[in-house]
Formats: sequence, C-alpha cells, structure tokens
Amino acid sequence: MKKLIIVLFALLFLQVNTIMAQKPGVVVSKKEGWHKIGEVKASFKMEKESIVVMGADKFKAVKLMVKEAPINLLAMQVFYEGGTSDEINVGHELKAGETTKEFRVKEMAIKKVSFTYKTEPNSKHDKAHVELWGLK
Repeated sequence: MKKLIIVLFALLFLQVNTIMAQKPGVVVSKKEGWHKIGEVKASFKMEKESIVVMGADKFKAVKLMVKEAPINLLAMQVFYEGGTSDEINVGHELKAGETTKEFRVKEMAIKKVSFTYKTEPNSKHDKAHVELWGLK
C-alpha cells in the first residue's frame, strides 16, 4: 500500500511539474501578422513537450523560436479543436535565437502543439526556451 501511495504521489508531482513548466498564450488580437501563442521550457527529460493554445484563434501558419540554449527539433504535431491533427517533419537544429521556417496549417482553431526533439550538448546545461508563434 505504501508503494502505491508513493508511486501515485510521484506521478502527481510529475504531472504538476509538467503543467507548471508551460506558459500558455492567449491571443486576443484580431490583427494580422505573427502572434506569440505559447511557450515552454524544454526539460530535456522526456524529449517531447506540448504547448496548449488557449482561445479559439485560427492561424494560417505556425513556427517555433528557440531561446537560451540549442535544440534539435525533429517533428511537430498540431492538434485542432474537433480531434484532427497534422504531423509536421521539422528536422532542424536551432541555436539560441533562431526560428524554424513557417509551417502552413489548417485554418482551424489549434488546441495544442507537441514537438519532439533531441537534446544538444551545451557547456552550461541550459534548457531551451521554446516559443510557439502563429500567423493570422
């Protein structure tokens, strides 16, 4: 019984830790152009992160911007309201301050964007700060 409680507590801690690492963005502007719609600190533990998009905004394209540390982005999956999704092959190593190319998406409300990555060695053991941008 003690083992079960410890395991459940550990799982709860992991779940809360994952949620707290993410800062969802809420886009309220109707202006055309690029808008930051979410961000997350890549933990380098799971090699997969998700950014939840708040609001029901529709975008024509998305891109990822990396800050603070390098990251090798492999793929991105865009989940739409209504249950459909798109798999996008990114295959791009980014240094801090770099942005992926823009990826066209369905003009539907985006619910969440997940991305898989490989860690890039750095001397400071910094974690990459990844921002999700959407084009209206």
